[in-house]
Amino acid sequence: MDSLKQSRCPVTHGANSKSQNNTMDSLEQGKCPVMHGANSESQNNVMDWWPKALNLDILHQHDTKTNPFGEDFNYADEFKKLDLEALKLDLKKLMTDSQDWWPADWGHYGGLMIRMAWHAAGTYRIADGRGGAGTGNQRFAPLNSWPDNANLDKARRLLWPIKKKYGNKISWADLIILAGNMAYESMGFKTFGFAGGREDIWHPEKDAYWGSEKEWLAATHNRYEDDTNRESLDNPLAAVQMGLIYVNPEGVDGNPDPIKTAHDIRLTFKRMAMNDEETVALTAGGHTVGKCHGNGDADILGESPEGAHLYEQGLGWSNPTKKGNAEDTVTSGLEGAWTSTPDRWNHTYFHLLLNHDWELKKSPAGAWQWEPINIKEEDKPFDAHIKGVRRNPIMTDADMAMKMDAKYREISEKFHKDPSYFEEVFAKAWFKLTHRDLGPKERYLGADVPEVDLIWQDPIPSVNYTLSESEIADLKTQILNAGLSTSDLIATAWDSARTFRNSDFRGGANGARIRLAPQKDWEGNEPERLQQVLSKLTSIQTSFSKDISLADLIVLAGSAAIEKAAKDADITITVPFSPGRGDALQEHTDKESFEVLEPLHDGFRNWLKKDYDVEPEKLMLDKAQLLGLSAIEMTALVGGMRVLGVNYENQNHGVFTENIGQLSNDFFINITDMKYTWKPVSKNLYDIVDRKTGATKWKATRVDLVFGSNSVLRSYCEMYAQDDNKEKFVKDFVKAWTKIMNADRFDLKN
Repeated sequence: MDSLKQSRCPVTHGANSKSQNNTMDSLEQGKCPVMHGANSESQNNVMDWWPKALNLDILHQHDTKTNPFGEDFNYADEFKKLDLEALKLDLKKLMTDSQDWWPADWGHYGGLMIRMAWHAAGTYRIADGRGGAGTGNQRFAPLNSWPDNANLDKARRLLWPIKKKYGNKISWADLIILAGNMAYESMGFKTFGFAGGREDIWHPEKDAYWGSEKEWLAATHNRYEDDTNRESLDNPLAAVQMGLIYVNPEGVDGNPDPIKTAHDIRLTFKRMAMNDEETVALTAGGHTVGKCHGNGDADILGESPEGAHLYEQGLGWSNPTKKGNAEDTVTSGLEGAWTSTPDRWNHTYFHLLLNHDWELKKSPAGAWQWEPINIKEEDKPFDAHIKGVRRNPIMTDADMAMKMDAKYREISEKFHKDPSYFEEVFAKAWFKLTHRDLGPKERYLGADVPEVDLIWQDPIPSVNYTLSESEIADLKTQILNAGLSTSDLIATAWDSARTFRNSDFRGGANGARIRLAPQKDWEGNEPERLQQVLSKLTSIQTSFSKDISLADLIVLAGSAAIEKAAKDADITITVPFSPGRGDALQEHTDKESFEVLEPLHDGFRNWLKKDYDVEPEKLMLDKAQLLGLSAIEMTALVGGMRVLGVNYENQNHGVFTENIGQLSNDFFINITDMKYTWKPVSKNLYDIVDRKTGATKWKATRVDLVFGSNSVLRSYCEMYAQDDNKEKFVKDFVKAWTKIMNADRFDLKN
């Protein structure tokens, strides 16, 4: 549509720790009698004076202060009050209610609304689960001002009266996707279904990593380790250039070459969890309706929404040419429709693509596009705004890849011969595209949720048992008497739960997939130790008097071990436990899909799979953010995990205590104690040395020492090290621990 030299790093570069230039430039202004920067100007961050300092902002990017709703607001409850059928009807009416300020192509806004929904969902990437349509992030910079999102500001303004009418019962995030669905429905296509449940954010995700480039649409080599190896696209990115959702419609770096473009498409869509068949279906289904816009000079367009004048009220890309819209619209720069009847669902995409020869031409805006050499007049689409005039259809370089690449060609021909099969594949692929980042089906809301379970939804069988307090106590006793160390129990529970991603709600302890392939064999899970723990817990499970899932038992084992560790430190506390987790089946676990959840580092267990070009403490921040932790929660967990002795392979780095296994505040006491000095031994290893004797007391990694070196983290450590905060630390640790164990228990949140 309009559209590093060491080991590659598994983290979103710059998204977590580096101070970066703000993407929102300040407006020019004259001399002003107030303190500049104290009120409203965007300016350099004060921390730019210390570019290597650890920036914790990513852990607080959705602070509650930005959210206009209080803690009592429950979006799921509001959505249940929604008259979904009335909303769908209003959306369908909107599609043909053309407005003078932004006229609809062929009198139908379908193409525009579908592109809006597509580009909201299309930012999703599987590597870290970030992006996607789940937060309504398209309303804010930088996404609202990406070149590839040009003129989608108009689509959201067209939707505003409907959002205003239905209010809190429908989020922007849900409304954008539903609008795309209703666009297809109103144009004659039957969609697979729709689920609500996406909650809006209220502030730009300025710390999200969309690439290292400092300019829009910079050459692709900027994000490839080896430009000749198109598989080396910077992890976790999926788009090939800054400001694009997918690939350049004109070709790689604007140079048409369908075969080369096909390589980029295949990797880009793979990183969005799509296979070849889904890729062809989405390309064709997306381009069956609507058009590209490039009937004018793109160089004279105004600023994007975030840089536009006040009087433009958040609308961008103003076009001074003639009408500035309708037949004079400039968006991608390409100009034309893909199919013969782009105002309604049809099957002419593959007919035109496969049965015609195509040649390169320049659009009125100077963009490369493909046009048919010989075509019947009746196969040409009518102009979107000038009655009675027919225009050549066009294809982008990505469309031509569907014809020129051997695998894509085979699928295209199959779809061409079997339109019903194409519609079936596209309907499911569109549903996957627009719902992938919504998370498990348990989060889905509304009457239009498909009944079928899809493997990419990571299905988990439900359970219906209950456990009494006495039964839970009995299980805890059996666990603690099973011959397993408390560190083994805690590490196993942690490893099971740490796969959770707050970005796309995948992973977590529910399902106990740690016992299944591929997770049971991951290096970070210490497979040999893991199997010993699982064997003991399975014996308890089978001998117990009633049903209990292994998923619940793993979490309960961690809870029992933590309670014992706290008691050994003379503090009595109960770790909250809520049964109800199920055990996933191997046949419902897509091994390839779960590979992206494999931990390649874990600062909480002081482990790196290998050296990366990003410092371990920055990797830890990225992981903490994906787990949904705040800086103080991260601090409590790290300090507690160290003294509990749950480091990877029982290494003693950062274990600043003489009483390993007790849940004490010793880590914080010793990291803030000035009787020690800290001496580097290697890149990621330090000696903690007694100043008087010169003897090495402990070893530490960068992840350990950052809690003493970073001023914010040190302030938390000092607080926990106080004599009067021993119990507070234990309570905070347990609260943060429980948060992680229950992160994927969506049944407890609604």
